[in-house]
Amino acid sequence: MAKKNKKIKFKLGNNLMVWVMIVMASFYLVQLIPSSLSNKEVNYNQYRDYLLNGEIYHIQYGQDDKIVFWLKGDEVGMNKFWTGLDKSEKEDWVKYNVNNIEIKPKEGLGFMDIVFNLAPWIIIILFWFFMMRRMQGGGGQGGIFNFVKSKAKMISPENSKTSFNDVAGCEEAKIELQEIVQFLKQPKRYLSIGAKIPRGALLLGSPGTGKTLLARAVSGEAQVPFFTISGAEFVEMFVGVGASRVRDLFAQAKKFAPSIIFVDEIDAVGRHRGSGMGGGHDEREQTLNQILVEMDGFDNRDHVILLAATNRPDVLDKALLRPGRFDRQIVVDAPTLEGREAILKIHTRKIPLAKDVKLIDIARGCPGLVGADLENLVNEAALLSARKNKKHVSMLEFEEAKDKVMMGVERKSMILTDHEKKITAYHEAGHAIIAHYTKNADPVHKVTIIPRGMALGITAQLPEHDMHNYSKSYLLAKIDVLMGGRSAEKLIFKDTSSGASNDIEVATNIARSMVCEWGMSEKIGPIKFGKKDSEMFLGRETSGSKDYGNEISKTIDQEIKDFVFTAENNADKLLKKKEPELHNLAQALLDYETIDSSQLPKALKGVSLDIENDDSTIENKTSLKKRKRRTTSTKN
Repeated sequence: MAKKNKKIKFKLGNNLMVWVMIVMASFYLVQLIPSSLSNKEVNYNQYRDYLLNGEIYHIQYGQDDKIVFWLKGDEVGMNKFWTGLDKSEKEDWVKYNVNNIEIKPKEGLGFMDIVFNLAPWIIIILFWFFMMRRMQGGGGQGGIFNFVKSKAKMISPENSKTSFNDVAGCEEAKIELQEIVQFLKQPKRYLSIGAKIPRGALLLGSPGTGKTLLARAVSGEAQVPFFTISGAEFVEMFVGVGASRVRDLFAQAKKFAPSIIFVDEIDAVGRHRGSGMGGGHDEREQTLNQILVEMDGFDNRDHVILLAATNRPDVLDKALLRPGRFDRQIVVDAPTLEGREAILKIHTRKIPLAKDVKLIDIARGCPGLVGADLENLVNEAALLSARKNKKHVSMLEFEEAKDKVMMGVERKSMILTDHEKKITAYHEAGHAIIAHYTKNADPVHKVTIIPRGMALGITAQLPEHDMHNYSKSYLLAKIDVLMGGRSAEKLIFKDTSSGASNDIEVATNIARSMVCEWGMSEKIGPIKFGKKDSEMFLGRETSGSKDYGNEISKTIDQEIKDFVFTAENNADKLLKKKEPELHNLAQALLDYETIDSSQLPKALKGVSLDIENDDSTIENKTSLKKRKRRTTSTKN
């Protein structure tokens, strides 16, 4: 609070100084401009002409041995003239009808005269003082000299409330970091036996897995100052700024030791040296060199731990990863089923849940989602419940939120023609039937023809368990399912549409990976083709060099084509065999728009679905009627 008040006072002081300068400059200009415009010196002959012609109505004398006079017709007194005083002419003033004669004795310089005379110097001094304060920062942020200071935000132990209890789904990572926490709490315990604590720990994982949260939890558990900064905040267009900020950051951390430095997205400055456009003199590389130097300069007595996070470990410089710098590389992977349940428990602590909510069922239906996704899911469910004026969040809201997160937002305002809806219905029915009857394919979770995201319809599949490895049979089944929509269009309409473009793209990419990377082609064998280049300043794969001849290239293309064409033939045969069920499912989609896994067997048999007591289905049916009315009105 004291720091905040100090900052406010500093801002007020700066603003007050600026306004003082503006007011003084304004007064001076007001005083200066009229005098420069109205005080006109005339010679003695001109004065006599005015006097003899009776044009003068007001004379002022007695000050500075000069006559100040105003001409008739200027009663406002905007234009005054002056000339030297000749005392012998005082008698002529009455003679020539000067009505107003004013005697002003000599006076010394008044206070305001002194102020206005000194105003330019005062303004210059104040301006210089103000600029120096700004350059030095004046105790605040944004000074010119602070430009090379670290932009790291310091979180004091009192404000660090995050603990390991707030982190779930990454138990192995928490165990690895416990040792760092114990060192920060009891450094003598390790130093007395001669043990060296790791100087740095690198958190690796996909976006949203909880790397930053883990770092904050380490600080909260150890109750030490926590300096957090993004890697991008080091690099500026000016040479040497990044290195200076690194030095300042480590100096601050050593000052408040024991402490933690956390650099988020370290790949912004830690990429391979020699790959930038500036060569070895690139500003980013100088910043990286300074980080390496500072990490080498760590002493066991410094008690400073460097934590960093990245989702691109492949682009980091090897010098960063050697022992003595980032000694430990901790993988923060996507959570398992138990991890997802634990994460959901954390995020639903302050949310009133209905009795029908089962977090394990929600977690089971969210394979592949990371911590950030699950947090968003819980928040979306709470928003939906609040929108419906409910006091509790039920399973219905969680299901709707899950569909929104995993499949996209419903675009209910998008109106399709009857023909487009029919094509979409048969397309999605084709996917669903192939997935339902194909061995090794993921079970169908939900089929809908409500536009979501960029898709006109979606067939969502969920694996029965978390998968970390994919077999050839599973991938072939996946390609079969992808080609099912196109096959259904060909079978029913004797034509194809652009709706299968994404299916074709995904199927082709899977087939290419099977042939070129995973060694699943019998003709090609277990050989990897295509060397990926990850050079340049982008730090990402920019191209793939061709390391094989034309003959092999033809074989690869043929194998990819065979995989995709075989999948399409399989889908054609199965759908032709199951054509009655295809019609039944498509009609059910046209009637109800959304069909889940429990309703799918009935829909395939053509049995009418029981929707009387199903709130979600009632909602779907209501929205269907509304859209039908909109469609009719559009046609008309």
